[in-house]
Amino acid sequence: MKVEETPLSGCYIIEPAVFEDDRGYFFESFNHKKFEDATGVSIPFVQDNQSQSQKGVVRGIHYQCGEWAQSKLVRVLSGKVLDVAVDLRKDSPTFGKHFSIVLSAENKKQLYIPRGFGHGFSVISETAEFSYKCDNYYNKASEGGIIYNDPFLGIDWHLNEDEVIVSEKDLYLPTFENAKL
Repeated sequence: MKVEETPLSGCYIIEPAVFEDDRGYFFESFNHKKFEDATGVSIPFVQDNQSQSQKGVVRGIHYQCGEWAQSKLVRVLSGKVLDVAVDLRKDSPTFGKHFSIVLSAENKKQLYIPRGFGHGFSVISETAEFSYKCDNYYNKASEGGIIYNDPFLGIDWHLNEDEVIVSEKDLYLPTFENAKL
């Protein structure tokens, strides 16, 4: 397993060692000890989530606040997405900056997103199945979000505007400037 820190402190790309032969492939999708040895982060995951979406779907930018904040380990089971992490930690030198990476079933890369970050993704293949582990339980009263096309963040979702499909709820999220962080 290869672990590489992104330009956003505490946010890591994980690339598993994949063993392939004529039967198919095998890889260890997560190893707590190896991750902790590489990053110094001990992460007790308590909830797994999975979604399936069609091309053009943008989910996010979402986050949990306060005692319900969540770290996430995200990956794609089928298809391809552009995954985006936004640093919402007010005391961070990269506050308001984002990092994006293509995650796919083919490249098998994962992204670890620590607490204090917003998260979203866009589907850039015909369909995608997306999976993520969380270190805290979802709490509706603690959820927050930022509109996907916020001009301050300026995220390129790798989609044309006429391709974007956003939920009714996500269409009315506040801008970065007006978000309750």
